[in-house]
Amino acid sequence: MRKGLHMDTLIAKARILIEALPYIKTFYGKTVVIKYGGAAMIDETLKEEVMQDLVLMKYVGIRPVVVHGGGPEITRIMEQMGKKVEFVEGRRVTDKASMEIIEMVLVGKLNQEIVAAINRHGGTAVGLSGKDGGLLTARKVVDSKVDLGYVGEVFKVKPDIIHTLDRENFIPVIAPVGVDAEGQTYNNNADDVAAAVAVALQADKFLLLTDVPGILRDPRNPDSLLSTLPVSKIEELISQGVISGGMLPKVRACERALTGGVHKAHIINGKVSHALLLELFTDKGIGTQLVVKEGSEP
Repeated sequence: MRKGLHMDTLIAKARILIEALPYIKTFYGKTVVIKYGGAAMIDETLKEEVMQDLVLMKYVGIRPVVVHGGGPEITRIMEQMGKKVEFVEGRRVTDKASMEIIEMVLVGKLNQEIVAAINRHGGTAVGLSGKDGGLLTARKVVDSKVDLGYVGEVFKVKPDIIHTLDRENFIPVIAPVGVDAEGQTYNNNADDVAAAVAVALQADKFLLLTDVPGILRDPRNPDSLLSTLPVSKIEELISQGVISGGMLPKVRACERALTGGVHKAHIINGKVSHALLLELFTDKGIGTQLVVKEGSEP
């Protein structure tokens, strides 16, 4: 009896692999940009599962590129150092001292932790900031209400260093710090950086890990998940209040990626175990996929 149960388990695992096969074939050799953030960067179990997903993706021939955030860790360390934390409409007010802390946390701490975790799971990752190889050129965000300080927006991506790492089979891990033409460092929104990188690479997919199931028509009802959303419907859903709050900048990042030539964008729940694999390699996926037009292929 035990042998029969064991065989059933093996057959079930084989069926899972067979279900994944057409997706592995479809995405083989394709670039997938992942915005890594939220609970998946905090919960230790989820962290390990994301690293495993990235390594598996690389070994089946996909080219993952990771752009990470780090807001909660930046806030924690700033508070430990007695530094005032201030936000205006979701954007961190960043003076010179804060920028030094942000760069230390993003580039010196979190980026290297992600690289080490990928390598520990059998991958080969290299950490980058926007300063490396002229990767991210930024400019100061100008707000008529308040001076946000060293808060930037990326207007140019030079992907040469990413192409070089890809040729050598490395996984690039990018911290969203960029510089302007004068060498001034800016803190940039990681969602926007990830979208800009996806466009520069003409990625096949752009995936954002969040802490929600995706776009819900009713935030109180997880069964109201919109599995597919064409960009033409975005403004309508914003006017209806379906897309609002913290979801709005993520949807805008997806919109910029898609209108810039990326094939598909996905907003998925990073709290789900192995969320990246489930979205890429299963028939139903787990989040909201955004497409240029309805009826797009996987």
